[in-house]
Amino acid sequence: MTIVLVEALSFGLGRLADAAAEAGQRLVLFTGDRSIYQYELSRRSIDVVEVDTFDANACTKALSSVPDLAGLISSTDTWAVPGAQLAADFGLPGPSVDAVRVLRDKARVRQLLHARGLSRGTAVDATPELTDFPLVVKDSAGTSSRDVTLVHSTAELHAVLSGTGALKGRLIAEPFLAGPVYSAETLTWQGKTRLLGVSSRQLSPVHRFREESAAFPVAFGEKDTELLRQWVSEVLAVAGHDRGFAHVEFVLGVEGPELVEINARIGGALVGEALCRALGTNVYHAMIDMALDRRPSLLDAVLPGGPAVAFSLIYPARPGRLAGWTGLDALAMHPGEPEWYPTATPGDTFDQLADQRSCTGLVLVHGDTAELAAHRAHSAASLIHPTLT
Repeated sequence: MTIVLVEALSFGLGRLADAAAEAGQRLVLFTGDRSIYQYELSRRSIDVVEVDTFDANACTKALSSVPDLAGLISSTDTWAVPGAQLAADFGLPGPSVDAVRVLRDKARVRQLLHARGLSRGTAVDATPELTDFPLVVKDSAGTSSRDVTLVHSTAELHAVLSGTGALKGRLIAEPFLAGPVYSAETLTWQGKTRLLGVSSRQLSPVHRFREESAAFPVAFGEKDTELLRQWVSEVLAVAGHDRGFAHVEFVLGVEGPELVEINARIGGALVGEALCRALGTNVYHAMIDMALDRRPSLLDAVLPGGPAVAFSLIYPARPGRLAGWTGLDALAMHPGEPEWYPTATPGDTFDQLADQRSCTGLVLVHGDTAELAAHRAHSAASLIHPTLT
């Protein structure tokens, strides 16, 4: 039997292919750009079908040609709705298309939570008349921190409204939330949610919101962990997420957790790899289980655990063409068993540095605690410098 993956996150393909093979399933990746997965495909043999995944008719035709089609996985934000629709069209297990549409609309999610008292502010369309500053203006269906801006004044708001390019959704405005940012990594099946752990999240200066590093699992006290478990379960239920992984970003403010956004998928960058290592199991088995409409064993499993994991994203200091990196040879002398995960290749051009699109690679390290791993990741990242021409 065959499970089709309609695009994917940059990392995790190997883990997912291993999980599929252990379940006796063939995994096939549908992609319009296989270069995105260069790192994973260079290390694991995976069947690839090159198809324009933005073209629903092309995907339908390609799926019709897949022998013994048993399931479909769509694990990215961009293809969440098209993937859910394809699964429904072919009678395959998957989330409700209507539920996924709501989850992909950041304004609608916040409005639902605000109505239930789970968000102290609501979301509105960004217009020149807004005055309740500071505000965060963002794309309602954005990804990778693109088009997210903190505005303090009418002049700044007007500049954002006049300077934004193509959007995946529409510009919305939300209250600015002060406090450290975390993400709850969860798995839900038939409305039951398991909190797998919490990742820390370090961001660039506040006006950009670019992600710089993360560590997992963050240690909270028993009382705070139970509060987070109850809060994230209720948030996901109100938002309509009843199956699948979720990466729930939140600010821990003076009055408790406040939602930033829900990503109805496993976390991006190296979050999935961090989960596998720190929990001591291949969490991607749950994706295979759910694609086959089976209750994921991860929901109830006693997990053996492993090292804490942290990773830092490496950005160029200025726009330009990537020539390579200095400092990679020094990683072998660094504590924490550092590993290098490139996301760019020499010759790639970077013309803006505002969001994760300008990341050239990530360095991942281990530690006994997330705090120690985070310190090691910051130190290891300081060794690596992209060189530009």
